[in-house]
Amino acid sequence: MRVRSSNRVNLKVHELGGDGPPLLFAHATGFHGRVWEPLAAYLPQFSKWSLDMRAHGDSTEPIDRPLEWEGFADDVLAVVDALGLEHPYGVGHSKGGAALLLAEQRRPGTFRALYLYEPVVMPPEYALGHNPDNPLSNGARRRRDTFASVEEAITNYAAKLPFSTLHPDALRAYVEHGFAPTDEGLVTLKCRPENEADVYAHGSAHQAFLELGSVRCPVTIALGIEETVPAVFGRAIAENLADAVVESIPSLAHFGPLEDPEFVARSIATAFA
Repeated sequence: MRVRSSNRVNLKVHELGGDGPPLLFAHATGFHGRVWEPLAAYLPQFSKWSLDMRAHGDSTEPIDRPLEWEGFADDVLAVVDALGLEHPYGVGHSKGGAALLLAEQRRPGTFRALYLYEPVVMPPEYALGHNPDNPLSNGARRRRDTFASVEEAITNYAAKLPFSTLHPDALRAYVEHGFAPTDEGLVTLKCRPENEADVYAHGSAHQAFLELGSVRCPVTIALGIEETVPAVFGRAIAENLADAVVESIPSLAHFGPLEDPEFVARSIATAFA
């Protein structure tokens, strides 16, 4: 399914099955909507959807607009409207968690409840604006983006942190649907390194933290290793929300939903029960 968002972005939306109240998944930077498939399989009690946000997966890049995070909120709301989702549940990972919060802040009452795994929402003393010269952006620009085959890419990622922590099913979903064939018979990343770098550069520019008080729906802030960024901001996020709880999962790191899909699915089911 295709959905039009702002700045002439054409979004790819994925139906992930199930029967019950609607649930929308929002992915982290550099990933795509189908990485949620292994986790979604453990939540048959929901009617589930995910999206490839702008410049990720099979969605297009915005026209005349940088990859600022308010655009990802545009994408979330465009999908909610196009699918006619009535007060869906929302599950977001990292940037996806911030996108769901930004969407709910812009249109309060959109979501029934949110489950956010380590959302990238920085307190104002850290949200200092657009910063293209940061470790994540610089690392993305150096990222190898082409392999001989899907299998070579999977083998390469499985041997190196942080992707080596991913569950094999999540890693395969990421590579199989996150790479496109080239005319030379190779495979290349759909989320181009320069776009991933631009997303990271805008991660400290949005001001979702200042508007946390406008979010009235129940929110679960799930955190892995809390001494690391962005988990270190999680408890402050929860304290500034009207109705929030912290779910501590110290056995997992920042890629938690992709590291142990079954465990995180159980956590989501409990939060939304």
